[in-house]
Amino acid sequence: MNSATRGSVESWADAAVVDAVELDGGEVGSVHRVDLADGRRVVAKTAGTDLRTEAEMLRHLAEHGLTVPEVYSASEDLLLIAFVDGDSTVTPSVERDLADRLAALHAEGAPTFGFPSDTLSGKLPLPNPREADWPTFFGEHRLGHMAERARAEDLLPAADAERIGSLIDDLPALLDHDPDPSLIHGDVWTENLVTDGERVRAFLDPACYYADPEVELAYVKWTGVGGDAFFERYRERTGLPAGVAGRRPIYRLLPLLVHLRHFGEEYLDPTRETLTEIGY
Repeated sequence: MNSATRGSVESWADAAVVDAVELDGGEVGSVHRVDLADGRRVVAKTAGTDLRTEAEMLRHLAEHGLTVPEVYSASEDLLLIAFVDGDSTVTPSVERDLADRLAALHAEGAPTFGFPSDTLSGKLPLPNPREADWPTFFGEHRLGHMAERARAEDLLPAADAERIGSLIDDLPALLDHDPDPSLIHGDVWTENLVTDGERVRAFLDPACYYADPEVELAYVKWTGVGGDAFFERYRERTGLPAGVAGRRPIYRLLPLLVHLRHFGEEYLDPTRETLTEIGY
C-alpha cells in the first residue's frame, strides 16, 4: 500500500494503519487487508476505475438481500469495505448454498432489463440503458458492445466480428423464451466468493444488472464454480425453462469477449469455437 492510500485510510478511520497485507483478486487494481490501531480491520481497494460504481453495485445487491461486504466509504480512487474472513473453497455444501442465494437474488425483478446506471465488469464499462426486450438488450448492449470495442482494440478480427453480428441479428429467434428481468451478480466465480466450507459468507466484485438469469447460470457453469450440486439445488428452487442448454453457449460468448478484452488473444480461439458450436 502506497503512502497516499495509507494516508487516506488513516484520515477516514481517524486511526493509524498498523499493518496492510495485499490480498488476491486485484486484477484491475490492488486490494489490501488493513489493520487499524483501534482494532478494526477493513479492506482498502484502489483501481484505475471509478470505485464509486462498485460501491453502488454492492449497496444495490445488499438492498436486495445478497450477502456482500458493507461499504464504509467510497471515492473515485478508494473503496473501503468490511473485511470478511474466509477462503474460496467450494464444496458441495457451498454449491448448494450458492444456489439458494442466487435463486433468491434472481427472484428480485424489475420492469425492464439493464440497471439504474452504467456499471463495470472489471475495468470495462457496461452500458445499461433500460430496455423491455431481452434480445435487443443482450444483442446491442452486451454482445454488440463488447464485440465493437474488441474490434476497435484490434483484438477481434473483422471476420469474427461479422460472425457475431450475424448471431446478434438472429437473437430474437435464438432467445425466444421470454425471460423476466432478474437481478444477477454478474461475476460469480471462485475468487469472488468468500466461503467457510459450508456456505458463502460474502460475494465480491459484482458486475450486476437485470438480465435473463440464465446469463448467470451459464457463467457459473463456464467458470466451474457450480457443478452438479449447484444445478440440482437451483433446479429444485426455481426450475429451469426448456432450452436452457441450447442457450448456454450464446451466453458464454459474453464472458469470452470480456476476457478477450481483459487478457488478450488466448480467448480468441474459444470465442471462435463457441460461435461454431452455435452454428455461426
